[in-house]
Amino acid sequence: MRTLILLRHGESTWNKENRFTGWVDVPLSAHGEIEARSAGARIREARIEIDEVHTSLLKRAIKTSWLALEELDRMWLPQMRSWRLNERHYGALTGLNKAETAALHGEAQVHIWRRSYDILPPAFEANDPKNPALDPRYKDLSAAERPLAESLKTTVERFLPYWNGSIAPALRAKKVVMVAAHGNSLRALVKHLDSMSEEAVLSLNIPTGMPLVYELNDDLTPRSHRYLATEQEMASAKATVAAQGKAK
Repeated sequence: MRTLILLRHGESTWNKENRFTGWVDVPLSAHGEIEARSAGARIREARIEIDEVHTSLLKRAIKTSWLALEELDRMWLPQMRSWRLNERHYGALTGLNKAETAALHGEAQVHIWRRSYDILPPAFEANDPKNPALDPRYKDLSAAERPLAESLKTTVERFLPYWNGSIAPALRAKKVVMVAAHGNSLRALVKHLDSMSEEAVLSLNIPTGMPLVYELNDDLTPRSHRYLATEQEMASAKATVAAQGKAK
């Protein structure tokens, strides 16, 4: 049996402001830091011993991993980072308030941009300096790898090579792996693990700061999965995520 922990970063400052964040490198909010430490406590209480950690290149995921590991007194563990674990790139929606965007364009249109599988949001123009994919940390990526916008489908496509090349081999080596990443990059992985249809994954909501533990067979197919949280905590957290795109 192999153990995989998926941890969406704690609440960020832009989560709190209900803004489309994507590749913008915003910090955790004060509440997000509490969520990250709580995630570490939940893992400790579950008696899970982590061997290595994988994160995106964005500070909200990196700091979530740090705070969780600090709570576990395991900050010395190996930590690998990749742009392929970044949040979905929201294109020209980046930075906009979701509720205000829904009021302007209609909840149905915002729902399509947020939750359709293969429809891209409005894209940045090429070389638009506001595109966070032009940040120096991505200077070694090809032009094709630096997106102007992404759908969940394209997020899945750029995530899976990292799964196949880095995370899956660690699991096959019987390492307990934690992936600290983002709502959509983790939805991409859950879709792959659970062989979810394009329609089923649209209703999948992953809350911030709550570890999702997968027990996998030797071939990395799921045996079971569970959140380290109560049913009441999960219901409240998922409802919060689902309501983000509604007009006020």
